[in-house]
Amino acid sequence: MVGEDQNTLRFYSEEAEAYANRNDDRSYEHLDLFLARLTPGCSILELGCGGGDDSAYMLARGFDVTPTDGSPELAYQAQKRLGVPAEVLKFDQIVYRNKFDAVWANACLLHIPRSDLKTVLKRIERSLKIDGLFYASYKAGKQEGRDKFGRYYNYPTVAWLKQTYGPTWRSLEINTVMGSGYDNEPTEWLHVVATKSL
Repeated sequence: MVGEDQNTLRFYSEEAEAYANRNDDRSYEHLDLFLARLTPGCSILELGCGGGDDSAYMLARGFDVTPTDGSPELAYQAQKRLGVPAEVLKFDQIVYRNKFDAVWANACLLHIPRSDLKTVLKRIERSLKIDGLFYASYKAGKQEGRDKFGRYYNYPTVAWLKQTYGPTWRSLEINTVMGSGYDNEPTEWLHVVATKSL
């Protein structure tokens, strides 16, 4: 199955409640920058919504959000929080065409095997309207591997991401920022914003 790693899915299934209800000091800096480039009311597909934090933030600011996650257990946690449906959507099930003004994929595409990422990016591109905005974040590295929880990561470099996204996007911005994650380890993050071409 394209874009799925069973060990990673198992982690999120088993840890869904704890993961969705963790109390970390969350920053919305990158989401604020993303939303500032959009018009309230526009349609946003969120991939990997987890417990629904980002969807709740976007909904509260007047955006038309479709929250989705590949884990049924996490989608259930998000739906409980949001009070709106959260769709179970795996990456190979993204079949929308020219439907969304934007796609928000925070810390989820980093779990896609390197060999499958280009295919998933193409599916995301097709789901966007012309000039649609697409955000994704990745943990930086030099080769794919797993963390201490057994979750798969593609650990890309900036150069590898540019090559994988390819020339089909009208613009491609990649920013590197130090941060952390669920494992509380210091992490170099790559924040990518792409705009769909004509």
